[in-house]
Amino acid sequence: MSDVVLEIRKMRRLRTIPVLVGLVLAVAALSSASLFSGTARETFDDPAASPWAALLLSYTMMAAMTSPLLAAVLASRQTDIEHSGNGWVLAAGAGRTPGRLCAAKLLTLAFTLAPAIALQTAAVVAIGVLAGIRVPIDPIPWIAYTGLLFVLDVVFCGLHILLAARVENQLVSVGVGVLGSFLAVFSLLLPAAVSRAIPWGYYAVISQAGQEGDSVGYVQAPYPWIIGFVALAALVIAVGIRRLDPIGA
Repeated sequence: MSDVVLEIRKMRRLRTIPVLVGLVLAVAALSSASLFSGTARETFDDPAASPWAALLLSYTMMAAMTSPLLAAVLASRQTDIEHSGNGWVLAAGAGRTPGRLCAAKLLTLAFTLAPAIALQTAAVVAIGVLAGIRVPIDPIPWIAYTGLLFVLDVVFCGLHILLAARVENQLVSVGVGVLGSFLAVFSLLLPAAVSRAIPWGYYAVISQAGQEGDSVGYVQAPYPWIIGFVALAALVIAVGIRRLDPIGA
């Protein structure tokens, strides 16, 4: 835990929390923007129109657009400080290997993302209530999506930490995040089989709402595929972190 405490201190210096809170509020606001159109307001009292599912679908789209870039930026900022401040050498002198340092960074980001994503979902729901949606909400799809979004964000933070640790130029990591955002949004329009073959496509795969024609409703996510992807990514992260350390460390 001492490693995590040190990473939290670095995070304060990097002003990570204000950046994260700002993005969370922006995603919540953009996800709810469609609620204030006249067409949307007509559905607020109609259970058949599934206004909550439509809002969740809008939220999914905005999260897919921003989450890959968010993971890249958070991981890059948290790792770049080691490159610019000769932190790898200083940490090694204190007995903290690069792998141990990167594991602490990932754990710290996970602790930070958990309340942030919960707040983001709560803000979207709160705006929906304030906008006037009177149809009862089904909390299960919202809770499931929030949990899956958190897991994916942590996975991609881990992958970007590895990339940022290996490649000193952080534009590479952020550039991959920008590409990932594009692929994540585009995957919402692709067949499910194609989305499952793209790592960032899992931001579409975890969706708990979908549209067929003019109808919007809740859908069942393919959990075996999601579990398989997360397990494979976790293995890659674990092996990658271990390989950052010198042999015998």
